[in-house]
Amino acid sequence: MSQNVVGLSEVKGFSRIPEGSTRFGATVAPIADRIGLTQLGCMYTVVEPGRRAFPFHNHLGNDEMFVILEGEGVYRYGETESSVKAGDICGAPKGGPDTAHQLINTGSSSLRYLSISTRNDPDVVEYPDSGKFAAVAIQPGPDFMNAHLRFVGRLSSQVDYFDGEEL
Repeated sequence: MSQNVVGLSEVKGFSRIPEGSTRFGATVAPIADRIGLTQLGCMYTVVEPGRRAFPFHNHLGNDEMFVILEGEGVYRYGETESSVKAGDICGAPKGGPDTAHQLINTGSSSLRYLSISTRNDPDVVEYPDSGKFAAVAIQPGPDFMNAHLRFVGRLSSQVDYFDGEEL
């Protein structure tokens, strides 16, 4: 195969996220960089039964799409929940909490899907279930989990714009 073609069986570089959780857990592998994409992201995600890869969240700067390859689950989107299975495609446009999304494996086997997204960097991500937000600037870092700048917090911990500055 050419350098910009990869078979799913050839995807390497899986990372386990997070360690030690009974609610969250997945193995993920980046694909986009491997096939030469610079403005479109793609990650291969495998979620075991009863788990979810990421908290319920929405992006203020990026659209996402999920292509279900194997398994079944529930797609939380805003206030709705939809059953999903192999062959389904889920959309998550950028926006506020009404576009928050999460895939949950409710089946008895692995849920495998491709996460495809725009790569508008930096991005701000909100987590409606826990009241958090994340400011993420990936470049010049290697990926989301190892971003150049990544801050997760709550608005209640904000400081004044001139805090720490010599006035």
